[in-house]
Amino acid sequence: MAEPTLYLFDGYNLFHAGGYEDPRALVDHLASFVAARGARGVVVFDGGGEERDVGPLAVRYASHADTLIERLAAEHRGREVVCLVSSDAAIRGTSGQEVRKATSAAFLADLEAEGHNERRPSPVRERLDAKTLAELERLRRGQ
Repeated sequence: MAEPTLYLFDGYNLFHAGGYEDPRALVDHLASFVAARGARGVVVFDGGGEERDVGPLAVRYASHADTLIERLAAEHRGREVVCLVSSDAAIRGTSGQEVRKATSAAFLADLEAEGHNERRPSPVRERLDAKTLAELERLRRGQ
């Protein structure tokens, strides 16, 4: 089974399920996740805010996030492998059979398990100076 090329995230749903203190921490975590997989992602939050791209992750806001997530799933499910992450059963149910689905809790548990299996920090990273690390982080964020 092919890996997803597009991840759609229910922002505040994941935010609350993961116990994040700040939505920016969630955005950074998701940006790293999709980048590591060579995929793209869209995280949609209810309400208003600054829309931006953080590397391969688009951060979007909508008065009805569920509606935007459903529309994005419908637009992309025929062209690429889509994975929708939300604990909202209604969104998962209306996104289509072609879309992979995961609850926020299951996704975060898998993410946490992957984190425990990570290698220790790269020796190369340990040898980079702060300026170079900052520049690499800036590039990772697409700035």
